[in-house]
Amino acid sequence: MPSSIFKLSSFLVASMAIIFLFPSLHSFPPAEAIRSSSLLLITHNSIHQFSYKKSTRAFKNNAIQCESHQTSSIHIAMTLDVAYLRGTIAAVHSILHHSLCPKNIFFHFIVDSDSDTDTDLYQSLLKSIFPSLTFKIYIFDPKIMRHRISSSVRQPLEQPLNYARNYLAHLLEPSVQKVIYLDSDLVVVDDISKLWMTNLDTRAIGAPEYCHTNFTKYFTTNFWSENRFSKTFNGRKPCYFNTGVMIIDLVKWRQNGYTKKIERWMEIQRDHRIYELGSLPPFLLVFAGHVAPVEHRWNQHGLGGDNANGSCRDMHPGPTSLLHWSGGGKPWLRLDSNLPCPLDWVWAQYDLYKHSL
Repeated sequence: MPSSIFKLSSFLVASMAIIFLFPSLHSFPPAEAIRSSSLLLITHNSIHQFSYKKSTRAFKNNAIQCESHQTSSIHIAMTLDVAYLRGTIAAVHSILHHSLCPKNIFFHFIVDSDSDTDTDLYQSLLKSIFPSLTFKIYIFDPKIMRHRISSSVRQPLEQPLNYARNYLAHLLEPSVQKVIYLDSDLVVVDDISKLWMTNLDTRAIGAPEYCHTNFTKYFTTNFWSENRFSKTFNGRKPCYFNTGVMIIDLVKWRQNGYTKKIERWMEIQRDHRIYELGSLPPFLLVFAGHVAPVEHRWNQHGLGGDNANGSCRDMHPGPTSLLHWSGGGKPWLRLDSNLPCPLDWVWAQYDLYKHSL
């Protein structure tokens, strides 16, 4: 069989499987509804052209129910950087596409002040791709992280912007009382308002927890052998949760000074090496055992798999509202290399990068 036919056949099989698993993708806007827009971003003295498609169907008017329910604004915070820009745009596209009330969504984008990419360029790019998007760009000063970031098992985890989620309560206006934080390597295949309506009760954050995971592996022997560190979990039933999808009560966060508590653990890490990962362990130290429950469907994580071995991950059993490519491999890189995992084709449905045509 000729290789071209084999590739086409493989693509069709994968596409049919995806449509069967995700009926919501049936109504995805056709290619002819898409127009293109381009913008030049200057980074590290090189000119990189980011040319994206624009789908006006992603900006449908709010449904009638939105007015009758008087739905308030939904606040979503994400980071913006060149390396993950394509992922962020796909994530935003997926959120708008599945939202019943897209005009009620307000995006808060965090950028690194040390980035060579001017914020005005990001502003223009977002407006060219999403003309009706309501958003604001915030500047994160990486100097805040000086002497706080320690080496990690993966170099990307050491980037200062990866820690911006620690400072949302201070970056965003005091009038913003609650926010959904999302990583840039995910897509939403459900109405984000369902996640927004999660009851946090007395908790400051909510996230899907995974109590079957071996919690001890997230900290070093040095941590568990010293009572002054390990006693922090006394009286708690800590479970692992992924910080790439969180609902945060910013009022409670500010009242309890959680940023300072996270910073303190990061300072201890530099002197005593109590964990190996990046921004996750401090969150576990402060919040594990005190997290409002969220259905697992809202973070089907780990789809990035093991990039070193080229492995693909399957989804966890159960329904899916959000797919998250946490891990070593990112779907846009695998697709461009013609080595995609089956689930990468789900992400591709929301990819607006023109080169992907």
